[in-house]
Amino acid sequence: MPIKRTATKAPAKKATTKRAAKKVITKRVTQKATTKRAVKKTAAKKTPTKKATTKRAVKKTAAKKVPTKKVTIKRAVKKVAVKRKVAAPKPTVGFVGVGRMGANMARHLHACGYTISALYDINSDAAATLADELSSNAVKKLSAVTAASDIVITVVTDDAAMQRIYRSKKDSLLQGAAGTLFINCATLSPQVHVDIEAKAAAVGASTLEGCMASSIPQARSGTLYLMIGGQAVVFNKAKPLLNALSQDLTYVGESGSASKVKALVNMVMNINTAALAEGLGLGEALGLDLKMLCKVFAQTGANSRVLETDAADMLNRDHECYFSAAHAAKDSGIALELAKTKKLKLPLAKATKAQYELLKAAGLGELDKSAVAELTFPGRSPKPTKQSQKKAKAAKTSSKKSKQRSKSSKKPKASKKK
Repeated sequence: MPIKRTATKAPAKKATTKRAAKKVITKRVTQKATTKRAVKKTAAKKTPTKKATTKRAVKKTAAKKVPTKKVTIKRAVKKVAVKRKVAAPKPTVGFVGVGRMGANMARHLHACGYTISALYDINSDAAATLADELSSNAVKKLSAVTAASDIVITVVTDDAAMQRIYRSKKDSLLQGAAGTLFINCATLSPQVHVDIEAKAAAVGASTLEGCMASSIPQARSGTLYLMIGGQAVVFNKAKPLLNALSQDLTYVGESGSASKVKALVNMVMNINTAALAEGLGLGEALGLDLKMLCKVFAQTGANSRVLETDAADMLNRDHECYFSAAHAAKDSGIALELAKTKKLKLPLAKATKAQYELLKAAGLGELDKSAVAELTFPGRSPKPTKQSQKKAKAAKTSSKKSKQRSKSSKKPKASKKK
């Protein structure tokens, strides 16, 4: 009997197990279905709501923020435009000396929007012609240039001319000069710049040295190289105008320092020019191909800036003036005078100056410095004219007399006995 009971009960357990398994499976299926439904509901409820909310937020942001930025930018642009309209006007500029350099500097500044207020030159016709071109005024008095100008640029020939325009008596740039800035661009003795700065300061004006190491084309295009001397404060105030005139500029230091640098620049340049003239002249005498010789020079230690600018002119005898032989002699002389103060001997500079003095004596001083080749090429040696010889003698006589006067003035006068 116990065996039968066991046999009859065993299938019941299996059936129960199967039912339980079915229930579990049913529950799991139900759970999966419930989970799927929940996922669907979540997808149906939450996802679209988030997207919709995000889209609405974006729309609101676009509606609120973007136009505000655009409006702000427009307002900023308007403010900048207003600021530009009320920018300080450019200073008026007058010129004393409107030769090759001065005239082209004036033309360039006029093209840059500066008002060229007044022009003065001992050649009144040149000043009048340029005044018509630039809608300016050619004036007959130096004081009139100062009266019409915030800044006066001077480009004169030498120390004597510079001292004359800044003299204390008669017509002078210093009359009514309080607040005026004078930029002196000629190559002068350093002491002259120092003296003029002191004179200007005494009447409430200021000065700068604006020494130029370039030529006529650069003056016209505003690509000069400038060496500036004077007070740093004055230099900084004048920078906008100086930048308009130059492609590069160097502040050298106090008044007189820029002219020292310029004297050395021109001394070396003049030596290079004279040396090139001798080299090419000897090459001509030796029967060499001079174009080939220039090419070799350019690739060797004989190369120089002067080779680029003057060699072709020497070969072609084209001496249209960019920097005159007379100025070359003057500037070499300034360097030699500076050397004397330091008890230095400069034989090359001395020999170069002598060559340019020969050109002046031959009446060729107003030709370009490349004309020094006329002294070195075979068959070209110029002969001095009678007129140039007279001028040279007169110049020597006057220089001797002035030296004698300066020596006698230094000697103490003997007291008269009663």
